[in-house]
Amino acid sequence: MTLTETVRAQTRQAVAELLAAARMRAGDIFIIGCSSSEVVGQRIGRGSSMEAAQAVWEGAAPLLAESGLYLAAQCCEHLNRAIVVERAALPPWAETVNAVPQPHAGGSFATAAYAHMADPVLVENIRAGAGIDIGGTLIGMHLRPVAVPVRLSLARIGEAGILCARTRPKYIGGSRAVYQTDELEVPR
Repeated sequence: MTLTETVRAQTRQAVAELLAAARMRAGDIFIIGCSSSEVVGQRIGRGSSMEAAQAVWEGAAPLLAESGLYLAAQCCEHLNRAIVVERAALPPWAETVNAVPQPHAGGSFATAAYAHMADPVLVENIRAGAGIDIGGTLIGMHLRPVAVPVRLSLARIGEAGILCARTRPKYIGGSRAVYQTDELEVPR
């Protein structure tokens, strides 16, 4: 299997496993931060690969679309980790910013996402319900406030380490409160 085929399959597997744990609803946002450099075995920001980015897109996008979810792609630090997302996914509070990601200013994955989306826009932040950080891109700032780590059966996509998280509603009300138990634990 080629690196591209491996990355595509690993991404699909990671997304499927995280979706099983995340309990997302149609219309929710799923964020992916991806260092294509790390995927191909380079240091983050040193070996941008459109081929690896395309393979991640191809592994994730169809599965998310089938689930009725919006894919959000985090740009690199050169665009202040802005988010590429479909205009239809914008929450009412989101304000768009003006930039078009490029492989070395936004990152290869954000560039691939921008090219594939029907009506892409960039926003400075988003509140995603779950996500995958591929290669140490720091997606945490774009998750809802209570992020819960999710361990998958695989720890890498290509050569890049991955970290996954889902979110849950905040607990409020103190000791007398009663909570919905389906939000408390990750299914095993």
